Amino acid sequence: MMAAGMSTRQGARTLLLEKMERPCRKLMITGKGRCNLTNIVAISEFLKHTGPDSRFLRYSFSEFFSEDLIRFFKENGVETITERGGRVFPASEKAVDIVDGLIRWVKKSGVQITTGKKAAELIIHDQKIKGVILSDGEEYHCGSVIVCTGGKSYPATGSTGDGYLLAQQAGHHVISPRQALVPVETAGNQAQQLQGLSLKNVQVNVWVDGKKKGEAFGEMLFTHFGLTGPIILTLSRQFNDDILSLKKVIFSIDFKPALDDKKLDLRLLRDFAEHGKMQFSSLAKLLLPQKIVPLFCEQLKIHPDKLGNQLNAEERKRIRLLLKNFPFEVTGLRSYNEAVITAGGVDTKEVNPVTMESKMVSGLFFAGEVLNLDADTGGYNLQIAFSTGWVAGKSSYRIKI
Repeated sequence: MMAAGMSTRQGARTLLLEKMERPCRKLMITGKGRCNLTNIVAISEFLKHTGPDSRFLRYSFSEFFSEDLIRFFKENGVETITERGGRVFPASEKAVDIVDGLIRWVKKSGVQITTGKKAAELIIHDQKIKGVILSDGEEYHCGSVIVCTGGKSYPATGSTGDGYLLAQQAGHHVISPRQALVPVETAGNQAQQLQGLSLKNVQVNVWVDGKKKGEAFGEMLFTHFGLTGPIILTLSRQFNDDILSLKKVIFSIDFKPALDDKKLDLRLLRDFAEHGKMQFSSLAKLLLPQKIVPLFCEQLKIHPDKLGNQLNAEERKRIRLLLKNFPFEVTGLRSYNEAVITAGGVDTKEVNPVTMESKMVSGLFFAGEVLNLDADTGGYNLQIAFSTGWVAGKSSYRIKI
């Protein structure tokens, strides 16, 4: 939508081909229907949340960034609000308002939108774009094509990897697509026992083949299949390759990240002294949510009826260690149906970051998730789409048939 509108405003006659019956179906469900459209952190901080080659985005962000996007939607009748962590949402908290604002702008710009039409093949002669062939055999001839087909996540919205096939037809290398920002499946039935329990202000440490590789602090949730929630999604993006390659990956929960081992031990000594006549199951409720206490006792092999003043030093050490290191073995990722984004895509080394034009085929442009670019949750991914779309649209109008 952004690429089409920009190309038209530069003077090009623009046709937007949408294979679904209505545009922006995926945008409608982003942010659980609230649409976290960007983040107001500085570019330098923003780039820390993107990959695998964040430098590729520097020019796009210098041309069109979060403040520009907020202004853009305000000019198109959509007010925004900024929440914790710099996340920006429509003031109405309804993604449909973002979609409606985009559609109004695109139509006002003069873009022709054709729905129910799938681009199946590129027409290329002498390494120059000449048009596209639709799945029904219909042809459109043009001087430039912008591929903005997204990735493979939420395929019901139309994202089924079509753009990767078009890129490969043009000779581009496509980095293997895989799920990202996706819940993880875990071994055993521990997570199932805790299904529905949400944790806040915890730290999850990631161990890959016995070595600590990363960590994240914030909120998470237990499900019938494993783990999800903001920090789990972030870690799944960072370690999806390790998980998919069947390395031994452990997500270990630190329930008391604000306390180091010494401070936590003092806290336990104090609690056990003050509440020495309480049963351990009751004492544990002072440290943990009630739902996790039975599993905690089971893991420690400490009888829940044992009194606090009967706990010895060795048992106190086991309690401390488990509070700081409650492990879940990750066995896999959930499917594309549950993945927020797709990692992988068209190799950015083969795309000009100043124009978004292919370095291999003149007049062929790429923008958004179809590129090998992805980011953490928090509005980062949509800003990448808007910025690269803006640049691609601005650049593509100069190409003539």
